[in-house]
Amino acid sequence: MGDAVTIKDVAKRANVSVATVSRALNGHVNVADAVRRRVVSIADELRYTPHHAARSLSSRRTQTVGVVLPDLHGEFFSELMRGIDGVARERGLHLLVSSYHGHPEEQVAALRAMRGRVDGLLVMSPYVASADQLGEHLASGLPSVLMNSHTSTPGCRALSVDNHGGARAMVRHLVGCGYRRIAFIAGPQDNFEAHERLRGYRDALAEAGHDAQPWVVDGDFSEASGHHAGHLLLSQSPRPDAVFAANDMMALGCLFAFNQAGVDIPGDIALAGFDDIPLARYVHPALTTMRVNIPDLGARAMRLLLDAPESGTPVPEQLATELIVRDSTRARSDSS
Repeated sequence: MGDAVTIKDVAKRANVSVATVSRALNGHVNVADAVRRRVVSIADELRYTPHHAARSLSSRRTQTVGVVLPDLHGEFFSELMRGIDGVARERGLHLLVSSYHGHPEEQVAALRAMRGRVDGLLVMSPYVASADQLGEHLASGLPSVLMNSHTSTPGCRALSVDNHGGARAMVRHLVGCGYRRIAFIAGPQDNFEAHERLRGYRDALAEAGHDAQPWVVDGDFSEASGHHAGHLLLSQSPRPDAVFAANDMMALGCLFAFNQAGVDIPGDIALAGFDDIPLARYVHPALTTMRVNIPDLGARAMRLLLDAPESGTPVPEQLATELIVRDSTRARSDSS
């Protein structure tokens, strides 16, 4: 079977420009009826499946929105999909969901598989290595919204979390409580969100002064890596007096390691996370964290996809975070 028919093939057969084909298939009035009929006839003859502006959300040709995520495991993605699905049901739309597990080549395959099947795309691509591929493989003209992605692909709308600002605010909270030896459990090195949270941690420490030095331990956003980091930090002398994990899952893994060792939280070591997943408020002690309204992130991305005007240059939007102080941190009576 040969390569898929493109809009250029239709234009060549009809002896018109690509722009004319696009206008004809979109129903624009500035195309002569005879030309429109010829273009539509040739497109049908070639079995051309448009994935350009002709498949815009306004036409609802499939009534389906594609969602491409790095993973589907864990509370973050469950909450994100809850927000996306809520808006989809409100609008009578279906969802086609795919996960690429952090592998750029699988992301490319997922994006290709969406072509011709969906009227718009929500894509979360936080991995630095996949940035160039993302821009290359998003179908031109297909309405798309990038979530928490570090690339700004021309024509795509973008919605992200203020990861840098949120991390700075958490470190300021810990410093304000009197903590000085603040360790940070970082996320994956090739992940844009993790990079921004680490940058916020470093910037806030530099602003705080007090001879505070960055103390970074590797992690990968999983509970297991947080658990390992917790045991590693307990082996240090002196130990940190506070630990800030780049997400709640690692913070919960670290909490388990501290509980296993009989460490009092926050009496011996304070602990904080990022995201405010539902479980964060139900552990003991309840976890101080930076709240990301995860369902709202999904819902806002979906509404941005559906309601944003088709014309004009897209302006990236940012979702604010909120400091949620719970029992795992508290003001110290001294600053030692």
